[in-house]
Amino acid sequence: MSDSTGLGAGLGLKPQHFEEARDAHDPGLWFEVHPENYLMEGGPRLAWLQAVRARHPLSLHGVSLSLAADAPPDLVQLAQLARLVARVQPSLVSEHLAWSTWNGHYHPDLLPFPRTQAALRRIAGNIARVQDALGRRIAVENPAHYLHIEGHDWGETDFLSELVRRTGCGLLLDVNNVMVGAHNLGYDAQAYLDNFPTDAVMEIHLAGHRRDDSSVTVPGHELLIDSHDAPVAESVWALYERLVARIGPRPTLIERDDAIPPFAELLEEARRATHLMTRLAGVTGGAAQELAA
Repeated sequence: MSDSTGLGAGLGLKPQHFEEARDAHDPGLWFEVHPENYLMEGGPRLAWLQAVRARHPLSLHGVSLSLAADAPPDLVQLAQLARLVARVQPSLVSEHLAWSTWNGHYHPDLLPFPRTQAALRRIAGNIARVQDALGRRIAVENPAHYLHIEGHDWGETDFLSELVRRTGCGLLLDVNNVMVGAHNLGYDAQAYLDNFPTDAVMEIHLAGHRRDDSSVTVPGHELLIDSHDAPVAESVWALYERLVARIGPRPTLIERDDAIPPFAELLEEARRATHLMTRLAGVTGGAAQELAA
């Protein structure tokens, strides 16, 4: 069973930071990895993961279960994931609301889909299969968006709410994805968060993004890319602060997957999230409107 009690702010665990991560002492600090990198039965990579796990809680954040695919998750991979979960007993397990495989072909990306009734049934079934195999609740992450897709039957927050209702899953709320999608598709990021089913939020992600100058066709309308290669933007921190003021603290990860700085710089971002959670603990409702003003 998962237990996220006591989790504060966490960091993505990188091999170059192994000793500093293992020896860090910040209260509530935890680390997240992509489980696909640790599905082996032994060896140095798994050994150092277990060394970190001996001192800190872990979260497994999957990138390849392809929940929105046209077929169930691969049974061999799912069995490997279940063994890893049993081995390291992570506090949280999560996956993306996206697909990577279709009609037997694999694409190394997290791809979007129209939120149809058929997609809802398919994804709910796949989430149920994963949760049954792991013997625990998983969290599903809201996607970043880069283009308009036709054929939706559901708004995204309503779609996520229905997945929670049908499967009992939790949600991973990526605030940077909200910011990126709002800019690229022209919706209001704060309105999206206000409509998000926050009672189901098990984890929050914060990350950096960048502007894609090559995408500019009209000045001022370049795409934002969920690049994870920069510090968390101030606009994302502002959304996060208002969110935590409204719903209370949740385990919060600083994501950084490229242009990785020294461990101390990442730890400072985690400490900023910890400070916000500590300061805003117990603040709810109308007080959030004052804090955001």
